[in-house]
Amino acid sequence: MPLVQISMCSGKSDAFRQAIFDGIYHALNQEFDVPEDDQFMTITEHSAANFRYGATYLDIARSDDLVFIQISANNTRSTEQKKALYRRIAALLGEDPGLRPQDVFVNLVEVSKENWSLGLGEAQYA
Repeated sequence: MPLVQISMCSGKSDAFRQAIFDGIYHALNQEFDVPEDDQFMTITEHSAANFRYGATYLDIARSDDLVFIQISANNTRSTEQKKALYRRIAALLGEDPGLRPQDVFVNLVEVSKENWSLGLGEAQYA
């Protein structure tokens, strides 16, 4: 049950934002076996003055189209699954909405299963 929080500069179209949601969800479904209807995502948009990044950190040439994607998920996936997820997200977001792979920044936050309450005040995975 990943929780996805996306940050980006403001000014993109609804279709652009929906393509980001769709691409990330499809990558999670394909590489992390996330089931249908397990979609919990937000996008937060920022003015240029409130969005800062290292334009060339690690020799990666980023642009103002940079998208930060933070995924909180159970700590049950292998390193190979994680690498596959990162590649798949970059590929799908390259196809639609047309992001360059240099502008896809992913941070995976792993948590224990008991750290989720999906509603009703219960720890469904504990």
